[in-house]
Amino acid sequence: MTRYLVALALVSLAAGGAAVAADEAVSGTFAAPPDRLWTVAQAVLRHLGWEIEKADRDIGWITTKSRKVEGEDYGVYAKGTRHGLRVMIKDAGAGKTRVTIERSLFKRERILFIDNDEPLTTTDRSVEQAVLAAIGTAL
Repeated sequence: MTRYLVALALVSLAAGGAAVAADEAVSGTFAAPPDRLWTVAQAVLRHLGWEIEKADRDIGWITTKSRKVEGEDYGVYAKGTRHGLRVMIKDAGAGKTRVTIERSLFKRERILFIDNDEPLTTTDRSVEQAVLAAIGTAL
């Protein structure tokens, strides 16, 4: 019985660590100026099929429109899971630039053009890592 309780405690601690990791963003530092990274990041996002919703060069943020992960979308009615990206580009000094990518995952239900979005959590960072790797390759 004691071993069972210890194992349960360890699993609880591991799950708690995963929940903290889910809030972390994926970042990388590149040996290029911010202006170059800004241009490359936008081109990579478009190439990967992400539509840019907002881009503010002064702040260094690019936000994409959300894309369907799974589900149905019939215009006035939609139900499923979607995700979107926020890319932050900051000068890291010495000719380097830090790029941070955050992905928001949410469940959407739309009835008659009214969206009801419910945030979801995930520990999967493969989308963010793929975009960051594509930016590095495009440099």
